[in-house]
Amino acid sequence: FLLQNTKDPQTILNILNILIEVVSVGGGRRASVLVTKGGTQILLQLLLTASKDSPPNEELMVLLHTLLAKIGPKDKKIGMKARINGALNISLNLVKQNLQNHRLILPCLQVLRVYSTNSVNAVSLGKNGVVELMFKIIGPFSKKNTSLMKVALDTLAALLKSKTNARRAVDRGYVQVLLTIYVDWHRHDSRHRYMLIRKGVLQCIKSVTNIKLGRKAFIDANGMKILYNTSQECLAVRTLDPLVNTSSLIMRKCFPKNRLPLPTIKSAFHFQLPVIPASGPVAQLYNLPPDDESDDNDDAETESEIETENDDDKDQHFKNDDIETDINKLKPRQELGRPIEELKMYEQFFPELSESFQVKRPAFLELPKKGSIKDSSSDQQSDQRNLLSSCQCLSQEIVKGLDRISLQNSAKNDQYYGTGCVIKKESKTSLTTLACSKPCEHVSPCGSSLFEGSSVQLGKLCCTGVDSEGEEDSRSSSSGEQVMLEVSDVSPVHDCDLYIEMVKTTKSIPEYSEVAYPDYFGHIPPPFKEPILERPYGVQRTKISQDIERLIYQNDIIDRVVYDLDNVSCSVPEEADVLKFNSKFESGNLRKVIQIRKNEYDLILNSDINSNHYHQWFYFEVSGMKTGIGYRFNIINCEKSNSQFNYGMQPLMYSVQEALNSRPCWTRVGTDICYYKNHFSRSSIAAGGQKGKSYYTITFTVTFQHKDDVCYFAYHYPYTYSTLKMHLQKLESMHNPQQIYFRQDVLCETLAGNSCPLVTITAMPESNYYEHICQFRNRPYIFLSARVHPGETNASWVMKGTLEYLMSNNPSAQCLRESYIFKIIPMLNPDGVINGNHRCSLSGEDLNRQWQNPNPDLHPTIYHAKGLLQYLAAIKRLPLVYCDYHGHSRKKNVFMYGCSIKETMWHTNVNAASCDLMEDPGYRALPKILSQTAPAFCMGSCSFVVEKSKESTARVVVWREIGVQRSYTMESTLCGCDQGKYKVRK
Repeated sequence: FLLQNTKDPQTILNILNILIEVVSVGGGRRASVLVTKGGTQILLQLLLTASKDSPPNEELMVLLHTLLAKIGPKDKKIGMKARINGALNISLNLVKQNLQNHRLILPCLQVLRVYSTNSVNAVSLGKNGVVELMFKIIGPFSKKNTSLMKVALDTLAALLKSKTNARRAVDRGYVQVLLTIYVDWHRHDSRHRYMLIRKGVLQCIKSVTNIKLGRKAFIDANGMKILYNTSQECLAVRTLDPLVNTSSLIMRKCFPKNRLPLPTIKSAFHFQLPVIPASGPVAQLYNLPPDDESDDNDDAETESEIETENDDDKDQHFKNDDIETDINKLKPRQELGRPIEELKMYEQFFPELSESFQVKRPAFLELPKKGSIKDSSSDQQSDQRNLLSSCQCLSQEIVKGLDRISLQNSAKNDQYYGTGCVIKKESKTSLTTLACSKPCEHVSPCGSSLFEGSSVQLGKLCCTGVDSEGEEDSRSSSSGEQVMLEVSDVSPVHDCDLYIEMVKTTKSIPEYSEVAYPDYFGHIPPPFKEPILERPYGVQRTKISQDIERLIYQNDIIDRVVYDLDNVSCSVPEEADVLKFNSKFESGNLRKVIQIRKNEYDLILNSDINSNHYHQWFYFEVSGMKTGIGYRFNIINCEKSNSQFNYGMQPLMYSVQEALNSRPCWTRVGTDICYYKNHFSRSSIAAGGQKGKSYYTITFTVTFQHKDDVCYFAYHYPYTYSTLKMHLQKLESMHNPQQIYFRQDVLCETLAGNSCPLVTITAMPESNYYEHICQFRNRPYIFLSARVHPGETNASWVMKGTLEYLMSNNPSAQCLRESYIFKIIPMLNPDGVINGNHRCSLSGEDLNRQWQNPNPDLHPTIYHAKGLLQYLAAIKRLPLVYCDYHGHSRKKNVFMYGCSIKETMWHTNVNAASCDLMEDPGYRALPKILSQTAPAFCMGSCSFVVEKSKESTARVVVWREIGVQRSYTMESTLCGCDQGKYKVRK
């Protein structure tokens, strides 16, 4: 109707007024209807027709632009349509020719703002002088025409998002003009009535500083100091937070990018990897690329403040292009992957399948003979076994006629050496295990003189040699009896002296000679519940402002190196009033410390060995402190884009003085905690090929309770490899061998020569009746593993709880032992744990990405762990459950990741029903049970989607290749719980 009445201006005006009123009342929904009905195209044609009149009808132009400005944001193609119809210059010329006609140019500017969202249009308008035109409209403080000023600034901000326009603005000196305008409005707007205009100016500065030239011009115009001072003046008024936040974002973006003050981003330690022959399965030397320069020279737009991250099995939201959609790849395909002859080497780790428990029978009732457990010297002899043989149960009639011979007491076979230790020899095994029943002589650890003359009393923590008052001396050397677990709740077993013995056999790359006090003494839970910290408002903004002060007031910065692994001669005078740092102990990680201000320190973490990134785990010692002073610590080279430190998590601290006062606890400490992007740039190599990435800072402030204390800080509760060996030793020495079948083997050696323990736990047969032996051998397997990522120490604590529970006399634990055989690898990455890595092994690789094709020389623990599972598949004894324990840094609670074809397809555009999929829903059973019985478990955080990026993880490979339907990754939060009884409020 409009097109048919172009010669009747009054009719057109009436219709346009009606449409404007309709859109104004109906909002976006009615605007969208107009767009779908072709309204945009019709209005542009009317605009083109009306522009041919000389002079053009002003009222018609006002109404057309007003309506276009209202419906334009709902039309994603309006920019292209306007350019094709030649409407861009019509609106621009109207503004140029009517600068004093504010009523007309206001809707024209609104339309130009909509057009400018198209980058091609923005460049085209810029070539026609629109940027210069905008600076004729905006200006110093004035109470007149503030609406026009606001629209002009919004339009200019949209135009300056184009790099071409931004360069034009810089070349004409407009960055200085924008800063001058902002300061003028800031000074005169004392009642803060024009905050939107002030924010509009900041948005223009934000757009122009997206390019390197703009950032340089901003620095040269003293923009950092201007915005810093103005934002500080706005802090007192909460309603001005948008100005402060935008100013902060601009300053952070313009802060000159620096490289970390390190000689190299590679680890301070190096381990020479074995050279893999070109004919081998891996034809590369795994050499690290050289350091590359900072990418700040790129003129690309800076990265978004909100980033996504692929982190093992740790993101609940998936990109569709990462979800596996190939049905053939999704369907589990059980395949051995290795020759059966080669898998025979794993027979030695399954003696329970052939253990006869010294049962004697008539010849005609003898079971097929099973060879003894194979050791390294009898590999060839064991090859004669039938790999696929299994327990051949006799009929019930024959079983009933078997002689009942009681199990012999294995304790009678124990041989005692001296008065303190017992060497326990298990039948049919070449392994001997040492179990201390009396504390060895005290071994003094290296460390501070703080302990000279001190008596350490840790009560129940040290269970060897410390007895409660009135308790009979059942553990005396004369009795020679082993300590057995006789209670349902296993107490924290820790033996200081045994720990030192374990440390002596632990091989580290730096060859540590010191022992951290928390690991030596042990620790107990704090006697109170620790709530998730509530962060005060504005903490992050304050910390960022203090960082910006470093650039503005450089003379106030001390910049003194007080600890440096790369410089062994680095030392601080004893009389200097500075903190002392140390990380030269097992699992320690701290590379360099720089004193920034009197009580503020920048800390740099060491990257994983043979790697140039993965900085998150920290564990270090601090001494020389004073009381009543808040010390600020900034860990400046973290890599993840977000952290639970922003949502209530706190670092852990262990005070030696408190330990001496019988309070050996790791406690959550720190105030003013936040995690944010800093001005240190990451090289593209360290960032996985991505340019323009920055590091992140964890900052926290601590006030110490004791002067000259020795304190330890950690990302999470430390759990060292030596601690694991000690715990396994204690469990073995304390268990009741008549009730519990406990066996500890060495699965393999790591690259550094450390042993990888393999534990087997089940119940001893009820008797030597043949049906009981048969039931013992045919129990289903449960396969558990943990700590493939060294920085996820909570996985080890969960595993420790699992082991202690399975070894206790709790009725449920007894029932589990009688029903299943548990094969457990409690630490898949010992080398990474020992050397303070966060994610990798000594090969510099994430071991949880090597399960598809593990190399026996580079990834021995994964190669042999997979071999155990392949062996079980070969003898038709697939585990009922496989579960790999992990820790999660960005979510709360405990949850699981599993594998499901249907649920994977549901997250894509492929219709799962059309694929004719039949899938047993049993993969959901275990998570569902846990959600109903474990208060910390959150079913809502579980996922059963298979992603392409996770195809080499344990969870997916064990499901797809080995054929274990219930294959899981179990994630435990590093922070805490926000549900159930473990949710703690202040």
